[in-house]
Amino acid sequence: MASRSLFQFVTCFGRSAAGKSVFRQFSGSPVSRERLQTNVLTERASSPWNLAAAVCLQRLPVISQDYTPIEQQFADLMQEMELEKSVVGDHELRLQEDAEKMSRKQAANYDSDEDDDPRHQETILAQDLEDSWELRLKNFQPAPRVRDDVDKDLTTVERCLADSLVLLAEQQVGAAKMWLLPQTQWKEGETLRQTAERALASLPAAGFKATFLGNSPCGVYKYKLPKAIRTEGSIGTKVFFFKAILSKSGPSPAPNASFLWVKKSELQHYLKPAYMMKVDRFILGL
Repeated sequence: MASRSLFQFVTCFGRSAAGKSVFRQFSGSPVSRERLQTNVLTERASSPWNLAAAVCLQRLPVISQDYTPIEQQFADLMQEMELEKSVVGDHELRLQEDAEKMSRKQAANYDSDEDDDPRHQETILAQDLEDSWELRLKNFQPAPRVRDDVDKDLTTVERCLADSLVLLAEQQVGAAKMWLLPQTQWKEGETLRQTAERALASLPAAGFKATFLGNSPCGVYKYKLPKAIRTEGSIGTKVFFFKAILSKSGPSPAPNASFLWVKKSELQHYLKPAYMMKVDRFILGL
């Protein structure tokens, strides 16, 4: 009975306000915080994985895409419905008024005094306006939607204006070079987003201005280093991806630029299958 009463007393004391304050003071003491920080730094130092951040920079479509057959049928149907339900516009009313005036002038009982009234004098008829508009339309030359010489140049951001493009950079991984999303190693004291921003700014002669979409990564990829350079303290790298939208492009790149602008359907020609599987999850083919 005595041991049971002592157990109940300790339990009630732990649930009381005094017990909570004691435990709160102990957990929030400077000693415990320093110990927690030391444990975190020890885990970072002992982790065999390096941290890196990459940026998935996308250039959104500049012009609209061509209609698919079903979209074209739907657009034609909507145009017919709008034409059936439409009312007469101001220009069409003016055409009717001009036609009535011309018919009155041709009538036998036409009063020519109406022409002397400035309110009934028209400098330009509605039909003359239509003729001038038709002439301007014939002389107008729209810019081409498809430019074969520009669309084949993978180094320019002006290619494939109707599609969304993704920036790839040639990165050094061990002794080999491969095409990846622009990435760089994380440095002590900076956030992963700051690392991704630095990776974009470090591209040679790029000068891209981008808008990052949030502070949280949209994906992660883990790879091991080649066995020749792998050590116990450095097995591989964990890459965290951040999405960004191109807001302003830099000057025209050099012919031997180390980056490419590719569509989502073209990524498989440049990325490794395992890397492509991770990247394909968060890239939207707009």
